[in-house]
Amino acid sequence: MSGVDPVTLEVVRNQLEGVATEMGQVLIRSARSPNIKERRDCSTALFDREGRMVAQAEHIPVHLGAMPRAVETVLDRDLVPGDVVALNDPFAGGTHLPDVTLVAPIAVAGEVTGYAVSRAHHADVGGATPGSMPAGATEIYEEGLRIPGVRLVRGGEMDEDLLETVLANVRDPEERRADLRAQIAATDRAGERIRELAAESEVGLETAFDAVIDYSRERIEGELEGFPDGEYCARDVMEGDGRTDEEIPIEATVRIDGRRMEVDFAGTASQVAGNVNAPLAVATSAVYFVLRSVTDPEIPPNHGCYAPVSVEAPEGSLLNPRPPAAVVGGNVETSQRVTDVVLAALEECVPDRVPAQGQGTMNNFVIGGRGGGGSSGDVDGTGEEGFTYYETIGGGLGGRADSDGIDGVQVGMTNTLNTPVEALETEYPLRVERYGLRPDTGGDGEFRGGLGIERAVRVETDAVVSLLSERRRTRPAGAAGGEPGATGENLIDGRTVGAKTTESVSAGATVTVRTPGGGGYGDPTERDPEARERDREDGKVSDGE
Repeated sequence: MSGVDPVTLEVVRNQLEGVATEMGQVLIRSARSPNIKERRDCSTALFDREGRMVAQAEHIPVHLGAMPRAVETVLDRDLVPGDVVALNDPFAGGTHLPDVTLVAPIAVAGEVTGYAVSRAHHADVGGATPGSMPAGATEIYEEGLRIPGVRLVRGGEMDEDLLETVLANVRDPEERRADLRAQIAATDRAGERIRELAAESEVGLETAFDAVIDYSRERIEGELEGFPDGEYCARDVMEGDGRTDEEIPIEATVRIDGRRMEVDFAGTASQVAGNVNAPLAVATSAVYFVLRSVTDPEIPPNHGCYAPVSVEAPEGSLLNPRPPAAVVGGNVETSQRVTDVVLAALEECVPDRVPAQGQGTMNNFVIGGRGGGGSSGDVDGTGEEGFTYYETIGGGLGGRADSDGIDGVQVGMTNTLNTPVEALETEYPLRVERYGLRPDTGGDGEFRGGLGIERAVRVETDAVVSLLSERRRTRPAGAAGGEPGATGENLIDGRTVGAKTTESVSAGATVTVRTPGGGGYGDPTERDPEARERDREDGKVSDGE
């Protein structure tokens, strides 16, 4: 350990996490797009000069676990104070193109001591369809503008030529401009706060960084030491890739050896033609999330927490694709299945810590006009309204060993809020016709699975709809004898459409997303009769169940 006394360590840890959290607050409050300011589809973190994560805010799991790869990409760029690097290329440290990452060196007394990092999902980054999530994409070029890691800000001055080049390739450029500036403001705030800490702290920054990382590593290694050594395997499938409906297997072997955990995805399918390929950083992020879920949640999430974990996937596979593979669905959907598979593998190892499966999808819902106006429905010269609405929709959390699942929440690799109906209808030419829980969708068990959601939106202008979802054919599994949750369903004007689809719709069309429920936990005959009665009274189940 670092030799920092426990009281000082706790103070320093909270200070660093407070800086990461304040970064997020600045980003959310400064952003223009509802996707960031309302849904909070963004993440912030601090890194030391070696590229080790020191602290993160409690934001989006799939963002945060993959951030270290982005920082690693820019470490050799000789960044100086005042620089800010932008990147979104999944093959150079990103996840999928809508997630734009900004990395800014933090200088104390003129010397770079660490990095402030923000990652935000931009509602559109160009590509074949509004929202940059075309269901049928076969190459990354169809998914939007690739930013490989370039200085957006040089020595404190915005590179206006580069910025204008980026904005010329996206829909709603003014919204993108505002959101990028919000990200820059977040990294600026981190620099201010770290310099204040450096001036006030009784221990040096490097000592503080080492201390919190060492503490997390010791804690997580202690947790792993308590797991039974062994090799644990599981398998599940993706429901097609947007080009075909053929099932795509994902296999994981988890090895626990003393104070280490290894996860090997050998046996997983080769990369596919469609867009559900996931960069290795995304698969690694899912593994990190699972580790956090089955160990003490009070362990600070930083480099030390993940140091005892290794993740491998064959090059050219679904979870380690070669460019120019399409990947936009891998970040949002395949990451969810990786989570399910690794949790299933650990069910034999630590059964009381693994819940029944949750909905296993983010239910990506994109509606966009082909015009080039703003989010408020500005009209361009074509007479069409330009806007891009993006949302992920919650569903059922699986039942657990001591409690029911939760109804209508984000599950697994996402942690966003919903877009409030008032905000959605103010910002876009859309109207919400239905929004509520789906009765009878949670799997039965001693502890019932959570319910899915139904969200129906009427589109008041000609538009393009893209849906990327899962668990439309395979039900989320129960655990310990519990029953599976219900599948989801996508509809356009009452007509069932595929799990992954892009369609043009006319004004007046209604798009409905019905999300899956969570699996139940434990023998249904053991459920408390009073709990069953409450389920009926609350409308969670039909009277006949």
